[in-house]
Amino acid sequence: MPKVRAVMHGAVSIVNAIATGKGATLGISLQVEAIIEATAGTGIFYENKESSRSSRLIKSVIEKAVPKNDLQNSKLTISLKSEIPSGYGLKSSSAISSIVSLACAKLFKSQINDLEVLRHGVEASIESKVSITGAFDDACGCYFGGFVVTDNYNQKIVKAEKAPEDLSAVIFIPRSRKRGNIRKLKVLDGVFAQAWTLASNSDYWNAMLLNGLATSTILHSDPRILTSVVEAGALAASVSGNGPSIAAIAKKENVSSVRRAFSSLNGTTTVSPINNQKAEVYEV
Repeated sequence: MPKVRAVMHGAVSIVNAIATGKGATLGISLQVEAIIEATAGTGIFYENKESSRSSRLIKSVIEKAVPKNDLQNSKLTISLKSEIPSGYGLKSSSAISSIVSLACAKLFKSQINDLEVLRHGVEASIESKVSITGAFDDACGCYFGGFVVTDNYNQKIVKAEKAPEDLSAVIFIPRSRKRGNIRKLKVLDGVFAQAWTLASNSDYWNAMLLNGLATSTILHSDPRILTSVVEAGALAASVSGNGPSIAAIAKKENVSSVRRAFSSLNGTTTVSPINNQKAEVYEV
């Protein structure tokens, strides 16, 4: 029986969608790989710690993505490997839900398009309470790479374009996972709506900065960090997702000075080149 391998990447926020239901993301090259094998039998089995940690989300995706009859007559073995730290706003759960949906579509020869693959992941994310909005913007960023601007409530891509290849995301991951109340982001919905308008006009760096200043004040991150990395040469910086990580986008020649600007803070910094590559899946 068949076995498939799928590869997808992470993303960082340009505009957080919680306040208005509209968001924007940029793909980064931190990678997630899923291998799913179907054999005779029944049930879902998780090969490694990483897949069993996300078992509730994965199970929910599979129930949506696999035809009932196939699900009753297949034993599915899932192995997941992820370079994306989870719980820091770097879209790990969107990457996982989308990659499992994509692998299942390939495995069971479902004739579905990209948006239907994403929809299964988005609906499963809401059902398993991994996301409030289903994070359609995040799923698109992971799946397509590049810049993606979306209307989450209508599950519509408003704009998608490749990002310049000479850019990297310098990502600061604080030691403390503390973050503020994300529902309070709605207080500044007018500001987020403005940031989204900038993004939909391809003014991504101003959109990201505006988003960063608004999210950091509400989510208890220090807005001065954003100013200091921009001063060090970043094109823009923002809290990514609901935090607490902070992503700064810089040209290759400015990466080390931006990295230095984060060095006095308590946490770790990682550099990930931006990603313009769409998710891939094939039989193995």
